[in-house]
Order: sequence, then C-alpha cells, then structure tokens
Amino acid sequence: MRATLIGASILIPLATAAAATPCAEQIATIERRLESPGAAAVTGSTPTTQGSPKALDAPPAGKPSDPATVPNPGRIAEARDLIAKAREQDRAGNERACEDTMTRAKERIGALP
Repeated sequence: MRATLIGASILIPLATAAAATPCAEQIATIERRLESPGAAAVTGSTPTTQGSPKALDAPPAGKPSDPATVPNPGRIAEARDLIAKAREQDRAGNERACEDTMTRAKERIGALP
C-alpha cells in the first residue's frame, strides 16, 4: 500500500505540469513582467520580483518610435484585467480566445523599462 501512495504522489505533479497550456505559460510570463522593477517604476508600486536575468540593466536610451508603446499605469491596469479574462478563457479551454486576449494585453502594457 505504501508503494502505491508514493507512486500516486509522483503522478499528481506530473499530471499538473502536463495540463499547462501555451496560453497559461504566456499568462505566467506576462504576470512576472508586471511584477518587475520596470513595471513598478511605471505604476509607482513596489516590485515583488527581481526581474528577469535576461533583462537589460537600464532602459534603452531615447523614446520609443511608436508612442502607443509607452507604458502608463492606466494601460497596465487594463492589461491586468485582460490577463484575468485570458485566464478564464484558458480554464474554459478556449485557447484561441486566450491567445487573442493575451495579444491585446501585451499591446496595452507597451515597452516596460
């Protein structure tokens, strides 16, 4: 009986990892971005993570060529709402709608420092 319980405990995490969808991975990635020091600088909040090891040490010099990519607190709040919607779509199994919503969320976020 003990061997059965140990075997079952190994299968549960494997099944959970296999259930992760590409959209769920996008959601997790963007949420990490929104908790980064760059996002905190835009929103005036305290960062909850150290950021990505792949991140630049400082934002690129100059202004973005597309003014629509300049982040601001309102657009980041809209993106958070879209991410919540995408999470619901992902749970419902609507992968295409989730990906479309995540694309809109990324557009709202813009280029974070």
